[in-house]
Amino acid sequence: MLALALAACSRPLPPPEVTGELQVGARNSPATYYIAHNGEAAGFEHDLMVAFSRSQNWSLSWTEKSRPEALFELLDTHQVHLAAAVLPLAVVKDRHLIAGPVLFETPVHIVYRASDKAPRGMADLPGKRLALIIGSGHTPMLMRLKRKHPKLTWSALDNVWPEELLAQLQAGKYDAVVINGMDFDPMRNFYPELAVAFDIGDTQKIVWALPPHSSQALRNALARFVEQARKDGTIKRIYERYFGHIKRLDSTDILGILQRRRQRLPELRQHFHEAQTLTGIDWRLLAAIGYQESQWNPFATSPTGVRGLMMLTGETADRMGITDRLNARQSILGGARYLLMLKTALPDRIPEPDRTWLALAAYNQGQGHMEDARRIAQARNGSPDSWADVKEALPHLSRGTYAKAMKYGYARGTEALHFAENIRNYYDILLRLEPEYNPLINLGDSEEGLAVGPG
Repeated sequence: MLALALAACSRPLPPPEVTGELQVGARNSPATYYIAHNGEAAGFEHDLMVAFSRSQNWSLSWTEKSRPEALFELLDTHQVHLAAAVLPLAVVKDRHLIAGPVLFETPVHIVYRASDKAPRGMADLPGKRLALIIGSGHTPMLMRLKRKHPKLTWSALDNVWPEELLAQLQAGKYDAVVINGMDFDPMRNFYPELAVAFDIGDTQKIVWALPPHSSQALRNALARFVEQARKDGTIKRIYERYFGHIKRLDSTDILGILQRRRQRLPELRQHFHEAQTLTGIDWRLLAAIGYQESQWNPFATSPTGVRGLMMLTGETADRMGITDRLNARQSILGGARYLLMLKTALPDRIPEPDRTWLALAAYNQGQGHMEDARRIAQARNGSPDSWADVKEALPHLSRGTYAKAMKYGYARGTEALHFAENIRNYYDILLRLEPEYNPLINLGDSEEGLAVGPG
């Protein structure tokens, strides 16, 4: 029986073009595969793999492993067709596996605690406690550098996720860590005390790995898909979803929201919950808007006359039935209804999350200027329904480059871009730190009604 079992394990997996099912091994990480706040699988490589399987009309099956070595074992024993785990091309080749097309390139960072003296180069690292993750492809890079810096040493950690590596650095267990940008960037907002000191070596080319005897049809299909995904913007749009906004905030911005979350958010939380019940928009997104607009200050006033926690204009307040813009509850409910109105006004064909990001820019600049930006995106051979394309068009609202497409004239488009991107970052932080609100579970917790009016 044992012999039969071993033979079954070594028998090549039938190719997906025969079975109609693509079996993929993945590692849980912010760039590859994780379960999002809505309970659904997410991640840059996850979404790209889903797009690939759909392009071939194949179903998709995932096997999740915690270590790269375990993924390589799945490939060696022909239990999966592909493996995705931010795998460097050099590592895949060293394992004598088949490398798919290059999906993206990522820098390799030396990250340290910003409160310490920043190492300026490899010459500053000998004698320091340096760590990396086994299977990351960083060991060969350090081995080459060790020839020039013989006293350079490091700890190679097994079965550790990138976030755990950063947590150990922040806790003081190490003085610096080696980590690639695709793993560090999604974590920047959660570790504001950490910073990049410098990069080492060339960028790493990231690929998917296939078993040595994978079918030629699968390899050809993958090559065609990646080439087409580059041409039609699929890779660009998926990259934008996960990484397009994450470098907008600095450590002061991040520490600011973390501090005010404890000081100001508690007394406002019930109003954001109420706004979610009224509109169906996640209260944490609404809270992120409120923070970007006023840092959760109900009495904020700008020189242009917008006022209140959600910084509504007098005209918008009137449209939303707001009688007192400086009343926190009224402002929050009015801002939520206004965002819902902007989302509803967009064409039905626009999917999430692009729909929400476009509505955020409209919240800042107005619906007319957003439509101008969408027309400019189309004139630039982009998609008016893609935030990745529209965000590139927004700065042109203040330049007049595409004046013929601008029905509503000049606008500070870059301001709207920064507004939306900052909110995306604050939303990410609140998603991580604040629990979701289920109105059905919490029904009756609040004695206040849902009408927008004096409160």
